[in-house]
Amino acid sequence: MSILIAFLGGMLTLLSPCTLPVIPLLFASVRGRRGQLAIMLAGMALMFGAVSWLVTVASGWVVNLTLAGRGLALAFFALVGLSLLSQRVAQRLTSPLVALGNQLNDASSRQRGWIGSLLAGLAVGLLWAPCAGPVLGAILSLGFVHPGQATTGGLLLAYGSGGALMLFLLGWCGAALIARLRRGQAFGERLRRLAGGAMLASVALIASGGDRYLQSAGGLSQALEQRLAARLPQPEQKTSLQPIAAPQPSSAMPSLAGGSAWINSPALTPERLKGKVVLVDFWTRECINCQHTLPYVRDWANKYRAAGLVVIGVHTPEYPWERSLPLLRQAVKDWRITYPVVADNEYAIWNAFGNQYWPAHYIFDARGQLRYTAFGEGDYARKEQVIQQLLQESKA
Repeated sequence: MSILIAFLGGMLTLLSPCTLPVIPLLFASVRGRRGQLAIMLAGMALMFGAVSWLVTVASGWVVNLTLAGRGLALAFFALVGLSLLSQRVAQRLTSPLVALGNQLNDASSRQRGWIGSLLAGLAVGLLWAPCAGPVLGAILSLGFVHPGQATTGGLLLAYGSGGALMLFLLGWCGAALIARLRRGQAFGERLRRLAGGAMLASVALIASGGDRYLQSAGGLSQALEQRLAARLPQPEQKTSLQPIAAPQPSSAMPSLAGGSAWINSPALTPERLKGKVVLVDFWTRECINCQHTLPYVRDWANKYRAAGLVVIGVHTPEYPWERSLPLLRQAVKDWRITYPVVADNEYAIWNAFGNQYWPAHYIFDARGQLRYTAFGEGDYARKEQVIQQLLQESKA
């Protein structure tokens, strides 16, 4: 059942605008050939599942390798895009392969086409970053709690396969149209250049990080994924948090232990925070929704620090490249964040809170009891009102 839910969650990625940047990379490479498209998408699903699973069981060297792989994949597609735009560039890039191809028979040439499609699919798998959805978040959370389990790898592969299937159906429907258009030589040349331009635009969008700005437009797929995520198995939670109107022992602040590193502060504990109103903000560096909330969180931290508010940013990464501590430190600096931030690379704090969303806000009173929760963007006036109310209570 879990495999099916993960597969359906992957299929929903086609409804999300975050998938748009990889579509030109896929279809410009195979240019309407259905067989090669299937091989390419299989490679994409395999690479996505393998890299995501590796990150849940390994440490920093895998993250660094993933970052390098993304760079190589972007360079590869940039060269392919240039070759589609310019016949001269294409001849220079392919001349070694042409010379080699003259020495091989037709069968080996066809085989080389399949291998090329598979390699292109593996490269796309390094670049494909679905929107920050609840299904993928639940799978990754499960993987960090039980590292190395084959179940997690199977769920990730099913998720990638669902996305690949929808892209294949999209390509299958468009293949006949592309074949007809290519019959006209003049128009075929224009189509080739258009594909090259689209590929270069996608490379630029992904390399600049602009693809993450598409996340905020994925409301429909997010809503559908939330329903699916609720049916996935959840990691064992140390506590069950429910906001309350008055303090109760069952809503005490969970442990903040298990972080990889603390920025702007030594490690904090619930005991050390007694007497303070605490806002815990779960975020991740490339989540555009998180970036929309950060200015508000930063302003509250500065505005109410003297009154007794402590803001703690819990950075729980969604994608492999977000686990880099130097890049997190740079993001904290760029966003002018002065409050404590903890790198939750192993999902220890995420699972202690039973969290499922980016961004997520948990507000605790001076006694360490949970009083308010909010998930996603918006409702900033209400959140500030809760902070003010709890600060007043702490002085009573």
